[in-house]
Amino acid sequence: MDLLGLDFEPRIPRLSDRRLYSFEPPKRYGRLAPLFGNRLNRDLIVNHWPDIHRVIRAMRDRTITPSLILKKLSAYRQQNSLAAALREVGRIERTLFTLRWFKDPALRQLVTGELNKGEARNSLARAVAFHRLGRFRDRGIENQQMRAAALNLVTAAIILFNCRYLDRAVSELGSRGVKIDPALLSQLSPLGWDRINLTGDYVWSDGIELDADGLMPLRIPDSYRESMSR
Repeated sequence: MDLLGLDFEPRIPRLSDRRLYSFEPPKRYGRLAPLFGNRLNRDLIVNHWPDIHRVIRAMRDRTITPSLILKKLSAYRQQNSLAAALREVGRIERTLFTLRWFKDPALRQLVTGELNKGEARNSLARAVAFHRLGRFRDRGIENQQMRAAALNLVTAAIILFNCRYLDRAVSELGSRGVKIDPALLSQLSPLGWDRINLTGDYVWSDGIELDADGLMPLRIPDSYRESMSR
């Protein structure tokens, strides 16, 4: 991915299944030797380096898609030498990232946090798409796309709703003299739906009191009001 100018930082679930690769014999790395697989083929990479650059340039310029490249390379009955060279380059990338994963706790924390965000968003989408057990049974692609777009719209509306009220709650606490650690704000997530009625009866009423920003008043617990008044 470095050749494309991109950073790919996936979570490594089972390090015991991960293999490292190098140009040198594994025994040179002492206690890490059991983690190493086969040696990298330097000559294969060097001989195909111009071809690798052409492939990377084509993907960067978007003149060809990665899926089409994989399709072409997999069409050969025997393994193509260019595909083998790309595999060797990929092993180098994986090895460098795995070593970073070993060394950098901040990287592990960042990747895990981003993964949790994605899982939380998927959980919200599954909660919203409760009709027909969340399955799109439409055969037509147009209807499937319409349902997917509707799901994204409702999910985005819930996230926007949560963002606006989280901002209002933080502003309200600030106006009451409550000091909030900025590091805690980065831990807030707008992906919750426990206060949103996803199933049951929907009551649309014009009698809801809204402020100038179109928001409902915050529900501040009485115990919190009493503690603030002291």
